[in-house]
Amino acid sequence: MMSVLPVIILGNGGHAKVCCDLLMLCSVHIIGFVSPEPSNETYMGVRVIGDDPTINQYQPDEILLVNGIGSITQPVLREQVFNRFKDRDYSFLSLIHPSSVIASNVQLGEGVQVMAGSIIQTGVRIGKNTIINTKSSIDHHSKIGDHVHISPGVTICGEVNVEDGVHIGAGSTIIQGLQISKNSIVGAGSLVLKEVKEGAKVYGVPAKEAHR
Repeated sequence: MMSVLPVIILGNGGHAKVCCDLLMLCSVHIIGFVSPEPSNETYMGVRVIGDDPTINQYQPDEILLVNGIGSITQPVLREQVFNRFKDRDYSFLSLIHPSSVIASNVQLGEGVQVMAGSIIQTGVRIGKNTIINTKSSIDHHSKIGDHVHISPGVTICGEVNVEDGVHIGAGSTIIQGLQISKNSIVGAGSLVLKEVKEGAKVYGVPAKEAHR
């Protein structure tokens, strides 16, 4: 991960600070955090410089953005923020932790974040604004959509198709060849043995749909 432009981090929560650590590790210049909530807090010498309109001080070709908004269920807010700034012609930096292992033919979309200890095998495609979180594993020829959050410790076996807007909770396992349809949620620690329908919430070992 290299950036010749300075970076602004969107958000000031836990995920934003993890992104900040990674940027520092890779010697990327950070202008600051932006947050809707005023704060005098600094983290590793990086401060909150204002809210979203502060970014208007910079032209789209002067900076790159990092989406520091995480998610514990569906990543809707993260997607909305990404799209809002893309509509204004800003670009997002992809983050690749040096300890991750990524096959040479993996395709990564704009703003993807591959965190520490993750493994991504041959033929995998990952869409824009997606988080592959700490120590996750994605096996061969799987497809991960846009605005997805693969939480820490997830195992995705080969040829799995995870569609847009999916959240897969920490420590879950998805067996090979399955379809995880868009805007669905897989609860933490689940073992998914069959297709997950669009908008469904599944959890457990084996995972079953939560009926409303």
